[in-house]
Amino acid sequence: MSHAAPSPLLDLARAYGVATEYWDWRGNHVRVSDDTIRTVLTALEVDASTLDKTEEALARRQEEPWRRVLPRVVVLRQGWTPWVAVHVPDGAEPVALLHLEDGEERKVVQADHVVEPREIDGTLTSEITFELPPDLPLGYHGFEVTYGDEVATTSVIVTPRRLELPAPLKRSRAWGLMTQLYSVRSERSWGLGDAADLAELGTWGARQGADFVLINPVHAAEPIPTMEPSPYLPTSRRFVNPMYIRVEEVPEVGYLSAAEHQMIEWHGDDARRLNALADLDRDGTWEAKQAALRMVFRQERTHRRRRDFEEFCEREGEGLVDYATWCALVMDRGLPWETWPEELRDPRSEAVAQERERLADEVEFHSWLQWIVQSQLADAQREVSAAGMSLGVVHDLAVGVHPGGADAWALADVLAQGVSVGAPPDDYNQLGQDWSQPPWRPDRLAEAGYAPYRDMLRTILRLAGGLRVDHILGLFRLWWVPKGRQALEGTYVRYDHEALVGILALEAQRAGALVIGEDLGTVEDWVRDYLSDRGLLGTSILWFEREDGVQPKSPESYRELCLATVTTHDLPPTAGYLDGEHIRVRNQLGLLTRSLEEETAADDAQREAVLAELRRRNLLTESASVEDQVDALHRYLTWSPARLIGVAVSDLVGDVRTINQPGTDEEYPNWRLPLAGPDGEPVTLEEVMVSRRAKRLIRNVTQKQPQG
Repeated sequence: MSHAAPSPLLDLARAYGVATEYWDWRGNHVRVSDDTIRTVLTALEVDASTLDKTEEALARRQEEPWRRVLPRVVVLRQGWTPWVAVHVPDGAEPVALLHLEDGEERKVVQADHVVEPREIDGTLTSEITFELPPDLPLGYHGFEVTYGDEVATTSVIVTPRRLELPAPLKRSRAWGLMTQLYSVRSERSWGLGDAADLAELGTWGARQGADFVLINPVHAAEPIPTMEPSPYLPTSRRFVNPMYIRVEEVPEVGYLSAAEHQMIEWHGDDARRLNALADLDRDGTWEAKQAALRMVFRQERTHRRRRDFEEFCEREGEGLVDYATWCALVMDRGLPWETWPEELRDPRSEAVAQERERLADEVEFHSWLQWIVQSQLADAQREVSAAGMSLGVVHDLAVGVHPGGADAWALADVLAQGVSVGAPPDDYNQLGQDWSQPPWRPDRLAEAGYAPYRDMLRTILRLAGGLRVDHILGLFRLWWVPKGRQALEGTYVRYDHEALVGILALEAQRAGALVIGEDLGTVEDWVRDYLSDRGLLGTSILWFEREDGVQPKSPESYRELCLATVTTHDLPPTAGYLDGEHIRVRNQLGLLTRSLEEETAADDAQREAVLAELRRRNLLTESASVEDQVDALHRYLTWSPARLIGVAVSDLVGDVRTINQPGTDEEYPNWRLPLAGPDGEPVTLEEVMVSRRAKRLIRNVTQKQPQG
C-alpha cells in the first residue's frame, strides 16, 4: 500500500463520496491506496493527478453549489419542508414557482435566512433561500426560478415517508414460491420456462394457498448467440428478455395461414426437443422462437392491436427506441459494440439516426418483441392475482448491467467508465469479487433527475405485485474496482440513498407493490434500520441466521419485516445442502480456502447445530429422512414473525444441485440447470403440480402447529 495521502486528496475523495478507508469482513481497518482513490476520482471526471490539480478540484467542488442557480435535483419525504438554495447575481430578486405533476402552480415563499454574498468567477453572487411547503403531493414536480430575463429549473421529487405493506400483509403473513423461471418447463415449453409457465405455476400455487411467486430477473439479454446465461448480468435492466414469450399465445398467431401455422408447429417441435437436454440451451430456444416470432410479426394487426402497440411505443419513448436500435445494430454488425465505427458508439449521433432509418423494420421488430413479452408477463400477474394471490409475481432487479450491453451503450452518459462494480473480500470470496458491471455515476444520475432509474423501476413494477432488489446495499454504496486491478484494490462510493430508496418507495407505492431488499453480506449497522423505517423488507436465510457463527437463531428472534427462506440461489436446494453438496462442488472446483476436512467439519457442525435445535423442539426424530428434515426446516421458519416465507420450487421436488456456484464461470453450468428431482432427471411443471413431495412440504408451511 502506498504512503499516506496528502490531506487534500482525502478531502477531495470524501467530497465526492469516495471512501478513503473502511473496515473489512474480519474487522480490520483498511486504508484505501492513493492510486485507487485517484482512479475512482478520474471515473467521476475529477483530476487529482497532482497536488495542485487536487487542490484546484477541491476548491471547485466546494464552490460548485454557488455556480449553479439551483441544485441538480431536490428529493424530500412527504411533509418535509426543506430549504432550496438559489444562487443569483447579487441584487437580483428571484421569483420561485412550483409546477406540480397535476398541472397546478404554486408560489414558493422566501425563507428568512441571510447568507453573505460571495465572489464567484468574478461575479458577486447571492444565496437566496426558499422553503418548500409541507403539503406537497407525492410525485415529480418542477421548480422554476425567474430572475430578470433568466429562468432556471430543477426537479422536486416528493417520496413517501414509508412504503406501507399491502393490506393483506398487514393482517397476516404470506408464503409463496421462489424459482428460476427459465428452469421450470412444462410439456409445452420451447426448451425454457416462459410467461405462460409462470401463469400456470402461479395459478397452481394460488390454489395451494400461496400469495406470491418470486422469480429471477427477466431482464433483456443479447439478441444473438451466445446469450449470457446469468440473469444477473443483463444487457438492459429496463427491458425484458423476449425469450420468455409463449409464441402460441401471441394473438396474431390466430390469423396465420395454415402453412404458416405448420411452420410455427415445426419450430415448436424442434424447440420442445430441447426439454430433454441435461443442460438448458438458451440459444437453441431463442433461435426457434425468433424464427417463429418474425413470421407472427409480419402478420397484419387489427386496429385495436395497432393502437395498443403505438401507445406502448409512445409510453416507453426514447428509451425503447435506443434499446431497439441497439438490438438492430447488433443483428447487423454483431458484438461487441465497442468495435463498431466510432460514430455508432454514440446513440445520439447522426450516424446512428441514419442507421436507425436504414434498419427501421428491425428496430420495429425489437420494439414489438418488448410489447409482446411485457404484455404476456403483465397477463401472468393478472392471472395469478385473479386466482387468489394477494401479491402475485415478485420480480427481481439485478445490481447492474453487462459492460457490452444495450444500457452501457444508451446510458453511457450516466454510467462510470474505467471502473466496475464488485464486492470487497468476505468469508466466501476472500479476494473480493469483480462483477464487471459499470456503476451509475451519482452526479450524473442526479443531473438527470433520476429519470433512467425511475424508468427502469416503472417497467418492472408494471408487471409485478412486488420487487426484490438484489444487493440493495448498492443504493447506499457500491464497491468500485478500477479496470485492470484486483477486486480487493477497490473502494466504496456513496450514493444518495435518500433519493434512491425514496424513488423506489414512490414507484412501488404507485404500483401497489411491496419491496424486498436482499440485504445480506457486509452491511453497515444503520442500513437495515433505515430500510425498515422506510417500509422495505429485508432478507433472512435460515442457514445464515446464527448467534455466534454456529448456533442457530431462534425463529422467534427473526425480523418481522423480512422474507425468510431456508435456501437461496447461491446455495444448493435444501436437500443438497443437507448432504454437503456445496462443499463437494467447491472442493471439486478448487474454491475452498481451507482443507476439505476443515471445511466439512465446520459445515457439519453448523448443520448439526440446526438439526439438533429442530430435534430439541420436537420437529425431528433421530431417524428422520432428508425429506423429513427439509419439511422440518420450513416448519421452523413458520414460527418466525417474518411477514413473508419463501419456498423454493426446487425444494418441492427434492432437487439437490446448486443453480449458481459463486466464483465460477464456465467451470460449472451456472444458470443452465433445469428443475430436476433427487436423481438429477428433469422434472416438468406438470409433475410438480401432482407431486406428493410438493404437497407434503406445502402442508408443513401452511399447517398451524403448536410450538415445541
